[in-house]
Amino acid sequence: MTVIHHLRVHRSDESLAREGQLAWHIAEVAADPVEVEPEVVDMIINRVIDNAAVAAASLTRAPVSAARQQALDHAVSIGGDGATVFGCPLERRTSPEWAAWANGVAVRELDYHDTFLAADYSHPGDNIPPILAVAQHVGSDGAALVRGLATGYEVQIDLVRAICLHKHKIDHVAHLGPSAAAGIGTLLGLPVETIYQAVGQALHTTTATRQSRKGEISTWKAHAPAFAGKMAVEAVDRAMRGETSPSPIYEGEDGVVAWMLDGPDASYDVPLPAAGEAKRGILDSYTKEHSAEYQAQAWIDLARKLHHEAAFDTADVESIVLHTSHHTHYVIGSGANDPQKYDPTASRETLDHSIPYIFATALQDGGWHHVDSYTPERAGRADTVELWQKITTAEDPEWTRRYHSEDPNEKAFGGRVEIRLTDGSVIEDEIAVADAHPLGARPFAREDYVRKFRLLAEHVLSADEIERFLDLAQRLPELTPEEVQQLTIVAELGVLAGAPAPKGLF
Repeated sequence: MTVIHHLRVHRSDESLAREGQLAWHIAEVAADPVEVEPEVVDMIINRVIDNAAVAAASLTRAPVSAARQQALDHAVSIGGDGATVFGCPLERRTSPEWAAWANGVAVRELDYHDTFLAADYSHPGDNIPPILAVAQHVGSDGAALVRGLATGYEVQIDLVRAICLHKHKIDHVAHLGPSAAAGIGTLLGLPVETIYQAVGQALHTTTATRQSRKGEISTWKAHAPAFAGKMAVEAVDRAMRGETSPSPIYEGEDGVVAWMLDGPDASYDVPLPAAGEAKRGILDSYTKEHSAEYQAQAWIDLARKLHHEAAFDTADVESIVLHTSHHTHYVIGSGANDPQKYDPTASRETLDHSIPYIFATALQDGGWHHVDSYTPERAGRADTVELWQKITTAEDPEWTRRYHSEDPNEKAFGGRVEIRLTDGSVIEDEIAVADAHPLGARPFAREDYVRKFRLLAEHVLSADEIERFLDLAQRLPELTPEEVQQLTIVAELGVLAGAPAPKGLF
């Protein structure tokens, strides 16, 4: 049975015992040796495949290349065997925190992996790179890795259910640092005390502003979760050496809640699994069929449907209004008041956070492509720019309510479109969830994850390498330590030679 942890600020003279702190309860969840249910194991395998798919598609992109070069400039630390780096030969290893960094950027670069949205936002698949890197470094087997990943997902999703960061312009990776640290704690079988200290430091070092997702969005967007994963690895290392962290990190009168979130009078109710309760959080998350911000997924599907079913020429559009949730309107819609969202020369990172651009392009093309839909030529096409400027968003209270609903059968991430044509006619349609969502028209299953991997990997991995990885991933809970160390993707000869190799300080 789920336990609700009531989180509030405590004055220093209240002397809150660590056993009453959220970080301690997170550590208790991580240290609980409960078995991972078969349904959860199956979904973890899906997400390991999903992460590798999107990483493969991003291997030659500049931010991924920069992070990879940074990682490869660091030797394997002496405490283990090191960890693999996506794209590189199996024997080319680096220290686990740097592998977490490089692989985390590769996974996040295309904004194309799994998501969970509630009080805040998250991509819980960001837990996989740091936990896997540590597993490879220390020689964990597949069963231990599965347990660690189940914890990482559970803790991040539980925090996201309860604590809103974006309202205070704090980047959502502040929930990732603690979850990754907890997952590594489970992987290693660490005691509650050690995990508690690691969770505290991981949170303390990963609170940053949301400017990384505002205005002209920079390449740091892909690096932010990788940094949180790297900090989690370092936090665990420090805690294992007996060092302590700021406490109480959430509840202190100078802590995160009092000064970064809702203030000294705030309180939150955080759901966590009870002792002996299975960690099932991953089952409430969902992946992306399209390479774009999650709130765009349903809109792409609706635009695709209208392209094929509605008989009109986009040149005849007078205006398009997307009636949607508060988040979609203010973060990726016209309510953000970011002129960059209507700029044909905007960066890829900005375009994938512009629902006017995404809807216009998907409506014209009848689909979405992770590369072609973002090229400067595509964004600058005259008829697209003309249509794009006619698209606005509007907050609809009902869609906002459904967005925040705790009922999974009611929760929605779409909205209603109103297309007004120059002849005065109006076309209306709506969509609640993306087609790939568990409640969507075509929910993603194992074959869809495998197909996504094959599609994104076909130009960078050999046919034999694709099969090698898929075989390992689908046997995840049975893998030996040696096989876990091979759980990576190795690019075909010459692929990385054509990628940027920027030089820096290291």
